[in-house]
Amino acid sequence: MKIAIVTETFLPSTDGVVTRLKACIRYFLKEGHDVRVIAPDLGVYEFEGAKIDGVPARTLPFYRSKKFALPNRKVSGLLKEYDPDIVHVVNPAILGFSGVYYSKKLGYPMIASYHTNVAQYLDYYKLSLFKGFVWWYFRKLHNKAELNLCTSNTVKAELEEHGFQNVHVWKRGVDTELLHPNKYSDEMRDRLSNGNPEKKLLLYVGRLAAEKEIEKIKSVLSVSDQFVLAIVGDGPHRHELEKHFAGTNTVFTGLLHGEELASAYASSDVFVFPSTTETLGLVITEAMASGLPLVAAESGPTCEQIENNHTGLLYDPEKPGDFTATLLKFEDETLRKRLAKAAHKEISEMGWEAQSKQVLDYYKEIVSVEEAQSNTAN
Repeated sequence: MKIAIVTETFLPSTDGVVTRLKACIRYFLKEGHDVRVIAPDLGVYEFEGAKIDGVPARTLPFYRSKKFALPNRKVSGLLKEYDPDIVHVVNPAILGFSGVYYSKKLGYPMIASYHTNVAQYLDYYKLSLFKGFVWWYFRKLHNKAELNLCTSNTVKAELEEHGFQNVHVWKRGVDTELLHPNKYSDEMRDRLSNGNPEKKLLLYVGRLAAEKEIEKIKSVLSVSDQFVLAIVGDGPHRHELEKHFAGTNTVFTGLLHGEELASAYASSDVFVFPSTTETLGLVITEAMASGLPLVAAESGPTCEQIENNHTGLLYDPEKPGDFTATLLKFEDETLRKRLAKAAHKEISEMGWEAQSKQVLDYYKEIVSVEEAQSNTAN
């Protein structure tokens, strides 16, 4: 098959969506298919044999740390030239609007996947008034697709409640060869702990944005001198976070990739995930693969990934002080080791192949239905 992927984000960006797409593209190419990626033009034009067609990108006033591609007629020309068997529009919103519009206009079968709960994010930017419009807009885009994918059963139920049609859950995946407890490094631990390797090293990995609620972690550093914190990632909220954590034992590393990121995971003690707005949280799976126990907000998606008091500890975001009290339990090293071992065991057999095969099977199914309908019409 010829597979066109239209995505709001791709290389050199690094987030859960990009990680998932890279795994899929590798698998599609290995299986003998051809892949073309249409993405914001960020200076990368090829990925392991798949061509990347760039669409002009710019920063937007509300999100200065990242470039986005606006709706563009260039997408129509790129799709016509490539003439795919199927189009997969990933997180349709801005550039994805063109992916959806031109796929339908040109008659290409299309899948869409939902990865970001934008409506929920609006609460953190004092824009809750626009929630109704946002749900309407995303529903209109997604319901033009033959099939919609999302990343958890909780999100599936929410999308269906808002009128999204033909929604399926896309399986989890993770690189268990790259991410493993044996990637531990004394040098990395010393770096992340700011020269305090004997202390309990808390780790956060992800985009630095207001809705991630990273500020919460300071409460633990304030009441116990047994913990230090490393924050890995970048984003629009970084400057505010650096001011918030000033005077605490917190290290900001910026973005880490590949072996360096794997070492950061494996060299830490506890992974902290305060956000209540995630549709999945790939970093949770990456932390577990690296042998890290977790502390996360109790929400639908996290409950699908973390078994409380087995692979991590869940706190009640509605209960004042519960986050701090939950994290302080990790002063007990026996508990930490027990949960760490269980977390790694839970994920150790997982890879990326099952989720990549799943979506490829959906492509094949939709293409065969389209062909059957075309033959009947003729």
